[in-house]
Amino acid sequence: MNSQSIACVFPGQGSQEVGMLADVFTQFSVASDLFKRASVVLGEDLLSLVQKGPAEQLNQTIYTQPIMLAADMALWQIWLLNRYPKPQCMAGHSLGEYAALVAAEAIDFEDAIRLVRTRAELMQNAVPAGQGATAVILSLTVDAIRAICDDVTQKTGLLVSAVNFNSPEQTVIAGEKAAVEEAMLAAKQAGAKRAMLLPVSIPVHCKMMQGIADDFTQALNQIAIRTPKIAVINNVDVQINTHPDEIRAALVRQIYHPVRWIETIECMKAQGITHIVECGPKAVLSGLIKRIDKEIIVFNLNSVDNSIKLADLLK
Repeated sequence: MNSQSIACVFPGQGSQEVGMLADVFTQFSVASDLFKRASVVLGEDLLSLVQKGPAEQLNQTIYTQPIMLAADMALWQIWLLNRYPKPQCMAGHSLGEYAALVAAEAIDFEDAIRLVRTRAELMQNAVPAGQGATAVILSLTVDAIRAICDDVTQKTGLLVSAVNFNSPEQTVIAGEKAAVEEAMLAAKQAGAKRAMLLPVSIPVHCKMMQGIADDFTQALNQIAIRTPKIAVINNVDVQINTHPDEIRAALVRQIYHPVRWIETIECMKAQGITHIVECGPKAVLSGLIKRIDKEIIVFNLNSVDNSIKLADLLK
C-alpha cells in the first residue's frame, strides 16, 4: 500500500477503561515503559490505575487525560517498532490532538504529559461541580441542534452550544446544566433518536472554558513546540499548522471551540487518504469515521492480534 494514502487518528476521553491494553503491556515493553515515564513525570502510578482501577479514579479528568495520552502513544510506539509506513497525516479528537502532535514529534512526550495534566486541572476548576453538563444527541441534523441550542440560550439566558460534530448522526452539546437538559428535551421533541447526558461534568469545548485560556497559554509557552514531521490537522480550524505559535494558538482555542471531526475526515479524504488507523484502546473514532465516509477503510491498532493483522493490511 502507498504510505501516502494512510492517516492515523488518536482518541481522547471516553476510550478509557480499567484493564485496557492488557495484552499490549504484556507483549510490548515499549508500551509499559511509556506509562512508567508518564508516572515518573506526575509522581503517580498510572499503569497500576489502568490495570487495577478504581474506575471512578480513572474516569476523573485529571487522570483520564494523561492516561489516554499515554495509551494512544503506547500504541503509536508499536507502529514505530513494527516499522509501519509513515502516515501522510494525522489528527486527534480533542485530547487526542496532543497525541497526534507527540507522534509527529512536535512536542516531547514528557512535556505533553505535564501539559495535559495542567489542561485537565484548569478545565476541572473552570466551572463549579454540578453547574456544567455535556450530552450527546443522536439522529438529528447539526443545523437543527444548533438552532435548538441558540433558542434555549436566548430564552433562558443560559449557555448551551454544539461542541463536537462527531458524525452526521452524532453531535455533542455542552454548557450550563439546566440549559443542556432543556436542549435535550427540545431535541427529543424535534425527533432525535436519543439525547443522553454523558458522565462528564465539565462543559467541554464551549465558551464556559474561555476563562482558562490565559492560564493555559502560559503553560503552553513554557514548553518547546517544533514543526511537526507529519502533518497534523487541528480540531478547531481543520487546518495543518506548521509554525509553533500557530499550533499553540490552535490548542488554546480548542478548549472553548467545537471539535470539527466530520470536516477533519472530509479533509483527509480530499487529500487522497484511503485508509485510517485508529491508535487508541477502543474503536470510538473508527465507528464515527465509518458513518462519515463508508469508502474509507478503517482499522484499529488496539491489541496484539490487531498489530499482526495491520502488518498484513499495510503490505
